[in-house]
Parts: sequence; structure tokens; C-alpha cells
Amino acid sequence: MLFRKLVAFFVIAISGVIGAARANEFEFDTSDPLYMMDRKDILSESTVTYYDSVLRIGQGLGYGITERLSASANIHYQNDFAGDEDGFSSFDLGGRYRLARAGDNEYRIITDVLLGLKVGGSSHVRTPWFADSTYYAGLRFGRQWAGMTLSGTIKSSWIFDDERGMSYIDFVPEAYFRIAPDWRAGIDFDWRKATNPDYDQEWLNLKLIRQYGRTQYIGTVGFEFEEGELEAGFKLNVLF
Repeated sequence: MLFRKLVAFFVIAISGVIGAARANEFEFDTSDPLYMMDRKDILSESTVTYYDSVLRIGQGLGYGITERLSASANIHYQNDFAGDEDGFSSFDLGGRYRLARAGDNEYRIITDVLLGLKVGGSSHVRTPWFADSTYYAGLRFGRQWAGMTLSGTIKSSWIFDDERGMSYIDFVPEAYFRIAPDWRAGIDFDWRKATNPDYDQEWLNLKLIRQYGRTQYIGTVGFEFEEGELEAGFKLNVLF
């Protein structure tokens, strides 16, 4: 089953390469998985998602420290319409370091190191993502072309919580298409394997982006295969 899903994913990606349109420059394309802020850039990311009777609202801020290093922080609030699992999530701090740029090697492969931690949060929220404290480290790699970007992310997370302590690893292949000067589309498959099998997940995520200068309006849809649930969302990216 998983093998067939991955094959279908890469067939779609290859089709995108064939039909990719001419693109604008990469510098304001903040939804590209390999996007990197310039020094002193500020990126605001506002999100709203609905999944399994839970509405989540989030706000994140990123800052470009150098051309290779950026930092980010975000917080979320969730409202549970089917229960009492309401409250603020952990406060998240993350960093991203560009280990290799396209011009650093003959294959033009970009490589990023990801590090972060999540602390605090309400005891009433429902997933280990919002547990007492979480630490993660990962590696993202890929290549950009004029019409598309292909990337893969491997990330390991360690959750420290009296009731839901565990660890898990995510493998996320992603294809991102610049289908017109102001339109983008993306697809990714997130395969998560946890030490607690109850938290194993397989997500297929789609997004459609409309760009106006430094602002992107993003509609998202996700399907979780383990539970057979849909997630719908909206995201607003503004680059200052």
C-alpha cells in the first residue's frame, strides 16, 4: 500500500517536470520547501486549519540572520468542538542552516540542517506535537529548477511527557511547481513512524498558492490514511 502511494507521488512529480511553466525568481517564493530568507528578512506565517473537530490558529515569525542561517518562532491555539481539549500549544523555536547551496556542488543540490524545540503548552491539547517538551533535528535536501523544486526531509523528534513520551521519525518527499508567474502548487507525502504505534501517520498534503509580490495566499488540503480524515486550511505568508 505504502509503495503504491509513493509510486503515484513520483509519477505526479515527473508529470510536473514535463509541464512546468516559466517561473519568477525564487527570492519571494516563501512556500518553496528550499526557500531561504536573506539577511534581515522577516517572514510572517499565519495559519488556520480544521481537522477532527479541532480548529487551530497559528502565528509564526522567521528572521534571516545571515544568507545561510535563519531562526523562527511560532505559537498555536486550538479549539475542540467535540470535547474539552482547548488551549495554547507549546511555544516553538527553530533554526535552519544552509549546509550546501546550489553553487557549492556540481549537482546543484541544496542541503539544510533543521533544529528546534517546543516547550510548555496546555495539558488539554490532544497530540504529542503539543506535549510538555519536544526536541527535533532533521536534514532537508533537494534541487530547484525554473519550473519546480524537488526535495526530501528526514526529521527525528523526541517527545518528553509523563503520559505521551515517545520519539518518531518523519520522511517527507515533496514536489513544488511554479505553474504560472503568480501561481504555485505543491504536493508532499509525510510518513511518520513512532515508537508508540498509535501515533503512526501517513499524510498526503496538497497546496495551491497565489502570489502577489511578497505576499502569498495558500489553500491547503491534507488526507490522513491511518484515520481516513481530511484536514483543510489556509495560510498567509508575508515577507518584510
